[in-house]
Amino acid sequence: MSNQDFHLENRKYVMGGVIVLVILIYVLRLFSLQLMSEDFKKNADSNAFLKRTQYPARGSIYDRNGTLLVYNQPSYDIMVVTNEAKDVDTLDLCRSLKITPEWYSKRMAEIKDRTKNPGYSRYTQQIFMSQLSAEEFSSFQEKLFRFPGYYIQKRSIRQYANEHAAHILGDVAEVSPADIEEDEYYQSGDYIGKQGVERSYEKQLRGVKGTEILLRDARGRIKGSYQNGKLDQAPVPGKNLTLSIDLELQALGERLMKGKLGSIVAIEPSTGEILCLVSSPTYDPHLMVGRQRGKNHIMLSQDRLKPLLNRAIAGRYPPGSTFKTSQALTFLQEGIISPTGTAYPCSRGFHLGRLTVGCHGHGAPLPLVPAIATSCNGYFCWGLYHMFANRSKYTTVQDAMTTWKDYMVSMGFGYPLGVDLPGENRGMIPNANFYDEHYKNGWNGVTVISIAIGQGEVCLTPLQIANLGATIANRGYFITPHIVKSIQGEPLDSLYTTRRYTKVAASNYEYVVSGMRAAVTGGTCRSANTSMYEVCGKTGTAQNKGHDHSAFMGFAPKDNPKIAVAVYVENGGFGAVYGVPIGALIMEQFINGKLSESSQARAREFENRHINYGLGER
Repeated sequence: MSNQDFHLENRKYVMGGVIVLVILIYVLRLFSLQLMSEDFKKNADSNAFLKRTQYPARGSIYDRNGTLLVYNQPSYDIMVVTNEAKDVDTLDLCRSLKITPEWYSKRMAEIKDRTKNPGYSRYTQQIFMSQLSAEEFSSFQEKLFRFPGYYIQKRSIRQYANEHAAHILGDVAEVSPADIEEDEYYQSGDYIGKQGVERSYEKQLRGVKGTEILLRDARGRIKGSYQNGKLDQAPVPGKNLTLSIDLELQALGERLMKGKLGSIVAIEPSTGEILCLVSSPTYDPHLMVGRQRGKNHIMLSQDRLKPLLNRAIAGRYPPGSTFKTSQALTFLQEGIISPTGTAYPCSRGFHLGRLTVGCHGHGAPLPLVPAIATSCNGYFCWGLYHMFANRSKYTTVQDAMTTWKDYMVSMGFGYPLGVDLPGENRGMIPNANFYDEHYKNGWNGVTVISIAIGQGEVCLTPLQIANLGATIANRGYFITPHIVKSIQGEPLDSLYTTRRYTKVAASNYEYVVSGMRAAVTGGTCRSANTSMYEVCGKTGTAQNKGHDHSAFMGFAPKDNPKIAVAVYVENGGFGAVYGVPIGALIMEQFINGKLSESSQARAREFENRHINYGLGER
């Protein structure tokens, strides 16, 4: 074979190879377009089918007695497929929906902006306008044929049966880009719980979305269900929730706290169920429904009294003398004091060197039970001083501090309790490292003596104070406080059914119970005394830059207790002024199911007694 023939032969193979390569590229591109490209697939599907999401009914919410609190009502969204809405008379559309052309342009830009709408595709339905009323829907439906690419989708929005429990119930709003990124269940235009139980039980309440597949003709008109609905997926409704709160008790608490800043928390000690959870000021949950939600949310967030803040679980307060019960338990368990043999002096306070912690007038020296009853500052300051100075038991003050902190943590302080509501604050319980950092030249029990009476660095939430009352009522254990009593067809988390024991023996709790009972029969809580049942209580007057805070923590009846309650009124003065009488009314309402006539008059008095916080009108 000549060289020329050889080159011609090679050229034939090269040309054949190029032709094969070109064909292979075309085949691969065709495969990619038809089978791998999502846009091509959506475009092809959209010509023949319309996949319409079927939204499930969100679960309803009831109180412990079966009273309906939250339910659904019909609402309608206008959806748009931008690839089909090319020849729409936008001015006619705007007139029909009573919107401006500027609003239309802005909304279409938001829909197509993938940073704001990550799931955008011009072939799938996007939400154009949400939450139309039945009247708006009826008016627009008659004109829908004039606007190709626009569809109406039936939804439901939340409705509230009354104006109470806004911080507990929470609200529902459109998902954010972060929500979509976090959970692939959601797409643009979906709704999600934002606060309260709507947020913490979102997965139970939301249900599961379904799909309806509709068949189109060549002109894109809907011809009916595809294969008579054989491939449709029906939505699964959300689960109903029964809350542990008593609506009448909640309503009373909100009335009593009207015109005040603070909180009321009541717990059933035997179950950990929260009976009422009041944060004041509150707001009407109806403000967070419908297209005005955003405007109302801004208005509430700008209110200087912070009505959106759930003070019951997120407010950090010095517990004041309510905290002395935890100190008594620690000192007893550690053997620092004996219940009857230890009596400390109190000459209108604790005096050591130049340090003085004042106290009100009462007899002295006192043993434990009357020290609790009279809320003696001197007794508990001396107890902490002797604990932190005891070198036969603790090698250093840091060792004593760590032991003290471990007792506090076992009682539910210093960390979130784990309530089933978002936004719980941990409060503040200092430890040895905290003081080592703040006092470079050393510190001792005198340096930090104020923590013995619930002042200084110690801060608790009202929920933690109420839980302290429940723990004492149970003589040494608590069940994590929770707001949901039951979930339809689903067990509660074991966290809300398991006893959590403290480091203190049950026998030592009996002395504290006796002291709290004595506080009611002849001490600082006398206005809570009643012949109907035995009340145990402890006042708290927490120092503040302005007026002192008024606090109360108690439970009833003394044996087989049904309710533990904490009341905290900012700038309310002595604990006996606001805390005790409000707490007594809450206990009476729950135990008896109603208030006596005299108690009703008392409730009206507190409802109309407002505190001027110097922040102007709400």
